[in-house]
Amino acid sequence: MITVKIERASSGRLLRFSVSGHAGFDDPGKDIVCAGVSAVTVGAVNAVEKLTGLVPKAKMRKGWLHAEAPAGADPESDRKAQLLLEGMVAQLETIADEYGTYVQIKEVIQP
Repeated sequence: MITVKIERASSGRLLRFSVSGHAGFDDPGKDIVCAGVSAVTVGAVNAVEKLTGLVPKAKMRKGWLHAEAPAGADPESDRKAQLLLEGMVAQLETIADEYGTYVQIKEVIQP
């Protein structure tokens, strides 16, 4: 199963996210659930960098990704980065709605 952890500030601002595990929906290389989650999450990190100029702190290994929303940005760049990350969450929720046996999303509010 793929586990997605979304961490937010009490204000609702997305602070960081992590993705771990493998879906097990199909054989490696044929697993559309893993491919979908990977495309959405890696694509979001790349989109934040390309479209806002901000560079998220991100680490990736096979079956694992951790990324932090860029901090200290000007308000407009921060707004754009948050919108892109919220789009990622919406896409992941869509995948989880269809393939919930293989994808679990947990949201945590930081104090």
